[in-house]
Amino acid sequence: MTNATHLPAEGLFVGRARASDASHPLVVTVRDGTVFDITSNVAPTVRDVCELPDPARHVRSAKGRPIGPLDAIAANSFETARDPGKPYLLSPVDLQAIKASGVTFVVSLLERVIEEQARGSAEKADAIRADIAGLIGHDLSKLKPGSPEAMEIKAKLIARGAWSQYLEVGIGPDAEIFTKCQPMASVGFGADVGLHPVSTWNNPEPEIAMIAASSGRIVGATIGNDVNLRDVEGRSALLLGKAKDNNASAALGPFIRLFDETFSIGDVKQAIVRLKVEGEDGFSLEGASSMAEISRSPEELVAAAMGPHHQYPDGLALYLGTMFVPSKDRGETGKGFTHKVGDIVTISSEKFGALVNRVRLSPDCPHWTYGASHLMRDLARADLI
Repeated sequence: MTNATHLPAEGLFVGRARASDASHPLVVTVRDGTVFDITSNVAPTVRDVCELPDPARHVRSAKGRPIGPLDAIAANSFETARDPGKPYLLSPVDLQAIKASGVTFVVSLLERVIEEQARGSAEKADAIRADIAGLIGHDLSKLKPGSPEAMEIKAKLIARGAWSQYLEVGIGPDAEIFTKCQPMASVGFGADVGLHPVSTWNNPEPEIAMIAASSGRIVGATIGNDVNLRDVEGRSALLLGKAKDNNASAALGPFIRLFDETFSIGDVKQAIVRLKVEGEDGFSLEGASSMAEISRSPEELVAAAMGPHHQYPDGLALYLGTMFVPSKDRGETGKGFTHKVGDIVTISSEKFGALVNRVRLSPDCPHWTYGASHLMRDLARADLI
């Protein structure tokens, strides 16, 4: 595979990479198609970059050293062809907490209700989808959570016997915020993403993730794959941890785009996030999500996750949710979409580039063995902290 990151020419990007001449992960940026190592005592981690008063200014002015062309490093980032002696990309976050918000698009709310009503059965989903759509219509993109209109729709679904916990977080006053994985556990561009072996109905979730400092200030954003096991979550919302947090089930990257004069929260709110799935069996699926249709703003979601009620001293990466839940049949009619091992998932957005990963079972993905304690020891040995 030689898929490029398709990074836009403009913008300030920060991320992480591995190189054989350093025991610790490198903090890197991209300049004119070349990746530069900008790790320093001032900011030895991406977390530290994000804590600075002006992260973009730091990345722009950092001298650094070139470690190779972006295209070559991206090509070497794929697990199937990686040469560990050459640089490769990692997830662009390190010590930040990695959280996710769910049911933030009302369209995906219906899919969550369908999952629960179907009790994890893909075969029942189409009939339930048609039934609910006939009851309340298809165009729910303008519905504001907590509004009188939202409460009216909720009442209709309750009367229909389609009440769900998802209604409370989808159209009620409180957002769903959950832990996607532990700090240091996310994977980056080119890495394999993992599915728990018990799942037979699952899907990618193409999303934008906000990057916030410990103060709650949003400093940038990236794209991600909030891999989901639809059958596990559909059996019970209390199984959310098993459905969402498995080895290699959280992908982010290729880089964090920092807010500067070329990029702002307004660009995030207007972004189109695209998904492509290509299977070894010849299956292909494409779709897109418009951030303009999100029912809660990025600022609202970050405030729901962190603030006086909950602090994150190392900052936060927060997936914003997806409206695109693939339902295209893969194989037998009526059984909908599910991943197969070997699928290539590409999630892209014009101002962020592309995140490309291969699907495998979680036990078969590289095990997570490098945590915060290892990072601290390696940085200390390099006299960076």
